[in-house]
Amino acid sequence: LATTAENNGFDSFWVMDHFHQIPMIGKVEEPMLESWSTLSVLAGLTTKIKLGTLVSGIMYRYPAILAKVAATLDVLSKGRLFMGIGAAWNEDESHAYGIHFPPAGERLSRLEEAIQIIRKMWTEEPSASFNGKYYQIHNAYCNPKPIQKPSPPILVGGSGERKTLKIVAKYADACNLFGSAETVKTKLNILKDHCKSVGRDYDSILKTKLGIIVVDDDKQMAEKKIKQIFKGMPEEQIREIAIYGTPEDLLGQIELLEQVGIQYLIVDLDPNRELEALDVFTNKIIKKY
Repeated sequence: LATTAENNGFDSFWVMDHFHQIPMIGKVEEPMLESWSTLSVLAGLTTKIKLGTLVSGIMYRYPAILAKVAATLDVLSKGRLFMGIGAAWNEDESHAYGIHFPPAGERLSRLEEAIQIIRKMWTEEPSASFNGKYYQIHNAYCNPKPIQKPSPPILVGGSGERKTLKIVAKYADACNLFGSAETVKTKLNILKDHCKSVGRDYDSILKTKLGIIVVDDDKQMAEKKIKQIFKGMPEEQIREIAIYGTPEDLLGQIELLEQVGIQYLIVDLDPNRELEALDVFTNKIIKKY
C-alpha cells in the first residue's frame, strides 16, 4: 500500500499508533502491527514519501524514548519523518496493556511536556535535560540526531479548544483536525486566537485534516459503502468524519475544506478494499484536483 501510494504521487503515508484494532474500524482481536516497527520497514521499501504516525499517544512511551525511536526513523528514512503525537484517547486499550491512563487534563499537560522534551532531544548538544511536573530527563543523548533540521515537523492531533489547540499554537508545526468544513472553520478561528495570545504566526502552522474517504461513480453505492464501514452510526456523525460520494461530490467537499483553511488532506481509505480505493482516489480525485 505504501509503495503504491508513493508511485501514485501521494506526499505522505501514515499509520495509527495502537496495539489492537480500534472499535470504529474493526474487532479488537484483528491484526494490528506496531506502528514504529512498521514505519521502519516502510522506510526501507520507499524512497521519497513522508512517513508518520497519526498519532502516537503520549502515554504509550516515555517522551525521551519516543524521541529516540522517531529520530532513528528519520535517519533510516533519510529525513522523511512527520511526527504525529497526541494525548491518547483509548482507555480500554491502555488498561488492556497496563498503561497508566490519567484524566484528560493530565494527559494534555503530559503532552505539552513531551513535545518540549522531544524537541530538546532532537536539537540540543551534547545532551538534553528537562525538569517538568510529569517528566524529567537528565543529560539524555539522542545520537545520531534527526536528518531534518532544525528538527522533523511535529503534528499534534486533536481539536480540543481550550488546551489542545493552545498546545498547537505554542509548540506544533502542524495540527490535525476532525470534522466538517463548518466544524473545522470554528476550530481554526480558535487556533488563530491562541496564536495571537502566545505570539505565534498562525500561517506558520500547517493545517491538516483526516478524512475517511469513499468515492464511487454511483452516489448511492458510495453511501452504502460508508454505512457499512460505520455500522449504526447516525448520518450526521458520519458526515463529520467522512468525505464520500461521487468524484464531483468529493471535489466539492475538498474545495470547501480548502476555503476554510485546510492545506493538507490525509485520507483514510476504505479498509475493505484499500488498494482499489487508493487507485480510484488517485485517478478520480488527485488527477482532477
